[in-house]
Amino acid sequence: MTTLAVKSPDTSDAVDVVITEDTLTVELNDGRTISVPLEWFPRLVHATEAERKNWRLIGRGQGIHWIDLDEDISVEGLLAGQPSAESQSSFKKWLQERESK
Repeated sequence: MTTLAVKSPDTSDAVDVVITEDTLTVELNDGRTISVPLEWFPRLVHATEAERKNWRLIGRGQGIHWIDLDEDISVEGLLAGQPSAESQSSFKKWLQERESK
């Protein structure tokens, strides 16, 4: 049996990412730009400028990965208006490990 994954027509691929003090902005390959509050992604809020700039596209632009922060954000999730789903306990553990370095 063969399964075909069909991409949602509302989902485009990321081509660029810009982070300001309070906004994550992603440019899409269909000409749209989506901006969301940076506070939706606590790891990005607590990142240094260098860490925020150290991203790469994954899945041919279906997502964005920050290796220094162990953070992945999907374009589909951004378009759906979904903030980070990381639990508070997981984030607190990450933050404590980060502060102990």
